[in-house]
Amino acid sequence: MAGMFSTKGRYALRIMGDLAEHGGWVSLGDVAKRQGISRKYLEQVVSLLHHAGYVESMRGKGGGYRLTRKPEEYTLGSILRAAEGSLAPVSCLDCTSGEICPQIDSCPTVSIWRDLGKVTSSYLDSKTLADILPTPGAINAEADEGPGEGSGNTCT
Repeated sequence: MAGMFSTKGRYALRIMGDLAEHGGWVSLGDVAKRQGISRKYLEQVVSLLHHAGYVESMRGKGGGYRLTRKPEEYTLGSILRAAEGSLAPVSCLDCTSGEICPQIDSCPTVSIWRDLGKVTSSYLDSKTLADILPTPGAINAEADEGPGEGSGNTCT
């Protein structure tokens, strides 16, 4: 099964995290290098964030992009919505498409997907950009753990 979020959403979080971590005006080229993402694709994603008012830009030497607010003032849900358009877990619940599934009233699974969407949105709206920033002086705890213990692999 493919992931719930596209690369746009995942990269939007990484861009915002990078801008928050480095502060001030940050060049998109520097973000692209640090994040290992093509500059061309980053430009598409940052355009969505700019349109949402989450980042501002300045041209010229010393310019680039910067956050318009403090990291704790952005929820991860709002960033993902700016990039993805919707957090609906299935396309039939994506209200941004303008189409309603003809079987929405008789579908036996719609309530499961709707509840999953609510849980997902609630969780992502409870976390802020500050929550994904590295803690100063923190040591990578995963390095001290054995295989499978906190290794970051969530596939089971």
